[in-house]
Amino acid sequence: NGRDLRVTRVGTHAVRVGSQTNLRDRLRTHGGGLSGGGNHRSSVFRLHVGTALISRDKMFYQYPDWGKGQNASAGVREDERPLEWLVSREIVNMRVATLSINDASSAHSDRSYIERNAIALLSTTGRAADPPSKYWLGRHARNESVRASGMWNAQYTGDSYDDRFLNVLHEYVLITTGKKPSSTNSLAPTGWWL
Repeated sequence: NGRDLRVTRVGTHAVRVGSQTNLRDRLRTHGGGLSGGGNHRSSVFRLHVGTALISRDKMFYQYPDWGKGQNASAGVREDERPLEWLVSREIVNMRVATLSINDASSAHSDRSYIERNAIALLSTTGRAADPPSKYWLGRHARNESVRASGMWNAQYTGDSYDDRFLNVLHEYVLITTGKKPSSTNSLAPTGWWL
């Protein structure tokens, strides 16, 4: 109905060994910082929101270079500034919930396990459960996975989730809310990535 809350994006940070990215930096990259600017070439989330705005508002000729390449000239970036600002406005109006998962940077981290399985569970790809409202901006996104999944994610949207995931998620909710002490050991199943 357009008024109910639903999860439309799941993300994490530092899932590569040695990455120094922290949550605050990642949120700033997605949201565009205090200036309302931003760089969609640093955030696939921003890229998807921008393609949806371009499609919905018929701005194809105004932003022909949106999403092309990892770098752009100063002139192209200046021309894209109004759209970057609109993308920031969309993203900063979204609610954010975080989980406290303090583990080392790795593709096999508990953060990665939670991210992959949450996306797989929440995605509507191939299912009719909890579809987005007809007004959801993502219905206009260029990426088919975004449109089909009802989420601003493209990876893991068609995957099956691990049944053990909900128990691990529950443990991290208890840790995040202070009902349980933080764990120094991984809570995800051993070898879950295999």
